Amino acid sequence: MSDISLTASMRSNLLSLQKTQSLMDTTQERLSTGKKVNSALDDPSSFYTAQSLNNRAGDLSALLDSMGQGVQTIKAADEAITSITSLVQQAKAIANQALDVSVNKIESAGKFVNMTLAQGLSFDIEGAVGQVRVAIDGSEARTITIEQMAERIETELNKAVDKDGKVIGGFVVEVNSDKTGLNITSGTGRITKVKTDASSDLPFFGMTFPGTADAAERLKYQARYNDVLAQINQLAKDASYKGVNLLQENDLTVIFNEDRSSLINIKGVDASTKGLGLSEAEVWGSIENIHKVSSEVDAAVNMLRAMSSEFGNNYSIVQTREDFTENLINVLTEGADKLTLADMNEESANMLALQTRQQLAINSLSLASQAAQSVLKLF
Repeated sequence: MSDISLTASMRSNLLSLQKTQSLMDTTQERLSTGKKVNSALDDPSSFYTAQSLNNRAGDLSALLDSMGQGVQTIKAADEAITSITSLVQQAKAIANQALDVSVNKIESAGKFVNMTLAQGLSFDIEGAVGQVRVAIDGSEARTITIEQMAERIETELNKAVDKDGKVIGGFVVEVNSDKTGLNITSGTGRITKVKTDASSDLPFFGMTFPGTADAAERLKYQARYNDVLAQINQLAKDASYKGVNLLQENDLTVIFNEDRSSLINIKGVDASTKGLGLSEAEVWGSIENIHKVSSEVDAAVNMLRAMSSEFGNNYSIVQTREDFTENLINVLTEGADKLTLADMNEESANMLALQTRQQLAINSLSLASQAAQSVLKLF
């Protein structure tokens, strides 16, 4: 069988059709994928550059999630500190209320019969049962036990003189069984008994003693204060986010780039009552103990403010880096797209033009074939 011979015109039309079909296949792929560079064969430089940009964008996207969780962890701690601060301020208010409780005192400004006592002698019970604050002859007040007070009173009484300047002596001061009063007796018989309750009609020469009702009232405030401290500990314990509690000394590390060369370490703190230097209230019948608690609360508030400031600064840093990373991912992705994405309008126009060219080539090939057949008919 002899080879089929094609005219030059037919051969040219066939080559044109093949080229057009190849261009149409390429354009069709671009239209279907949306990319003008689908493999390294299309454009090695653009393909590998875009791949590198997309890989980095992917790595940063994974870190972006971690940053977001870091922001939430710091936010949880900061919100807890705000609430703890409110509780500490509430504890301060309770202490102030306890201080405002008036001390019910049984007082008398009278004098002993036929005695000239030092007018600077005064006794003021401000503590719990069994404790007093004493100021004698204008000296600085100090806390002593009621037994020590009785001994001191006895000493002072036995220094007293009568109107003729003679020392009276013979005074005996004893503490009663429930440690809320004193029994004072005199060997001369002129003073038989002095008690610290309202039933006594004998003078106290300026001695004052607390009413038991006030101590009980302060104990109520003491219990409320300790309840608030318990809530502070519970709140600090509940400030955890995904297993990390910055208020229980858990540290947090937030990574900002793919090679871990940029990061921030956030140190946890102890926001419990122990960490804040707050101790359970004891013996709130004593004003000194209440003042001590107030000082502890003031120091705790300052600590909480410092913690909040530090967490606020870290929150701002992580939030800023999160926003930057999100913008950088968009830049990287956009850069990769510019290297590989096809212009769909342009590719659609190219496809229409190629289809037209293909149709023209087919028509031309048909005409060339008809011309060849016409020549053969002559023979």
